[in-house]
Amino acid sequence: MSVKDQLKTIICERSYEEREVTLASGRKSNFYFDGKQTSLHAQGGLLVGQAFWDEVKKFAGPIDGVGGLTLGADPIATATSIAAQLDGSSVHAFIIRKEPKVHGTGQWLEGRKNLPPGSRVVIVEDVTTTGGSSMKAVERAEEEGLEVAGIVTLVDREEGARETIEGAGQILRTVFTKSEVVG
Repeated sequence: MSVKDQLKTIICERSYEEREVTLASGRKSNFYFDGKQTSLHAQGGLLVGQAFWDEVKKFAGPIDGVGGLTLGADPIATATSIAAQLDGSSVHAFIIRKEPKVHGTGQWLEGRKNLPPGSRVVIVEDVTTTGGSSMKAVERAEEEGLEVAGIVTLVDREEGARETIEGAGQILRTVFTKSEVVG
């Protein structure tokens, strides 16, 4: 069974629910993907790292880091960084805070010392809907002096994220689309 087949099974078992929810975008939906249930699962986290690393390797040029908005991106960035290291590549994880640190350095970005200005990075997400969170992460990373090569998401809900992200000149790669997961 391939990495993606195994990962899809875990997503269906752990992350997909049919119920009424309000999404981060403010939209109402009758289904929900909670990517953290998969990325924080022991086998799921391993598979997420491998699947994301496979997608990150498709971007042109060297990639120095992977990360995104806390909290959904945190386990994905770490798993991807570990998968890259096991494959012989140094790709550091980073976390973008929702608010700057209120004490100490006031940082927006954790893992800064591993990624000097000009480092090429990929933004990672657990789920994309409209693309708003992804673009917020791109903006913050660029403000921190990083060059964003593109975005990878575990599941694209197919509700406008691709159009938003590509309309802004970014590349979106998906491990899965909603259609691939639930038909």
